[in-house]
Amino acid sequence: MDRRTLDRLASIVGEAGIVADRMRRLAYESDGLTLEREMPELVLLPRDTDETARCMRVLHEAGIPVVPRGAGTGLSGGATPVPGGVTIGTARMRDVLEVNASDRYAIVQAGVVNIAISRACAKHGLFYAPDPSSQKACTIGGNVAENAGGPHCFRYGSTTRHVLGLVIVTAEGEVLDLSHPVADPDGYDLIGLFTGSEGMFGLATEITIQLTPMPAATQTLLAIFPSLDAACESVTDIIAARLEPSAIEILDKLTIQAVEASVFAAGYPTDAEAVLLLDIEGGELEVETTVKGIEPILARHGRLELRSARDAEERERLWAGRKGAFGAMGRIAPDLYVADVVVPRTRLREIVRLATDECTKRGLKMSNVFHAGDGNLHPNISYDRRDPDEVERVLAAGRAIMQACVDVGGSLTGEHGVGLEKQEQMKLLFSPADLAAMDLARVALDPDRRMNPGKMLPLRACMETRTRPIPGGMRAEEARP
Repeated sequence: MDRRTLDRLASIVGEAGIVADRMRRLAYESDGLTLEREMPELVLLPRDTDETARCMRVLHEAGIPVVPRGAGTGLSGGATPVPGGVTIGTARMRDVLEVNASDRYAIVQAGVVNIAISRACAKHGLFYAPDPSSQKACTIGGNVAENAGGPHCFRYGSTTRHVLGLVIVTAEGEVLDLSHPVADPDGYDLIGLFTGSEGMFGLATEITIQLTPMPAATQTLLAIFPSLDAACESVTDIIAARLEPSAIEILDKLTIQAVEASVFAAGYPTDAEAVLLLDIEGGELEVETTVKGIEPILARHGRLELRSARDAEERERLWAGRKGAFGAMGRIAPDLYVADVVVPRTRLREIVRLATDECTKRGLKMSNVFHAGDGNLHPNISYDRRDPDEVERVLAAGRAIMQACVDVGGSLTGEHGVGLEKQEQMKLLFSPADLAAMDLARVALDPDRRMNPGKMLPLRACMETRTRPIPGGMRAEEARP
């Protein structure tokens, strides 16, 4: 980067908003997908929309690619830097700008941590419903970029159902103010288009989110099973019976043992093959009726024991164990590949078995902890990235699992996004014409494709619509089939 461009950027964000030292930039070389790494040329941490827009204009004039970044908790490589690119992080945009209890919405900056939103509006009897497992660290801007899910999204829906407005800074530094909720907006649904776009359409600096009233009653159940198959089958029957817990999660034996050996220990029985963790929310009568409907289903599938959280403290402990499960996997191996696939709920048992078989035949350790109610599986493969052969076996298993999910009518991602991890597998679901149509939407907002280049859409499949060079070091002749 030339000195003049660097000086202009430094004058906008100040000393606290620029990370130029190599050692400090190392922290930004990957997100949670640590297999993919690239050192950013520079990291900028603007404080607000105005600073972000001014930085974007400078980078646009210089033709420098931009990678947006939230907390870096993403698991698909969406925040991985690109060669010669600048990372723009939202870590300093941490203000809750407005809480409107009457109309049940809040306006927050993109760097506000997910759980902080619920804390800010708790006194009004409201909360923010989407709750990723990383909700104590992940930020709302990253949640919007990836359309994040979470255990309680079975009842409440993923991020896109809760985003009412956005302030977006485009690749050219233009500010699109779509921040105030409109009952029946005119024109294209740009908010819906932007949510889940993985940073390719611009950078959201402010988000208007819907708030939800706290339920009058909540009951948390822990069902202990002699087999993972039985736990999966019980989920299918609970939903078939039209019973609606707010969350239905499964943890298998290896996951339980890792959690109970960690600081997230929740009191799960370490000799159980699987546990089913459920939250039932609503009015007192609704909760009571739903629990009564669920109990015989669990018994029919051979549950060994059914526990109910005695109080809020025990409930919090049970959920802390579930949400800390990924962190606890460090007890098994130094690295973790977290798959994120979706299948029809009636195929849960089949695909869990298949994933286990794919890992077993490759000599890999796999554990399961997943959003069973959504059919959103997370086969977790523990490994050591210092072993190239093991890394290749992990990636091969991941590809096989994704193929199997698509074959049974599932999807590549439920909440982690495509990023770099599943980019080539997009062709399993979409034709070249489909992918080219997606790219046209991207080009309409970012003609130079400088925003998060090389992510989500397979480059070769979009070549027919490419009219300008792809930034980030790739030449046109390198991209051709």
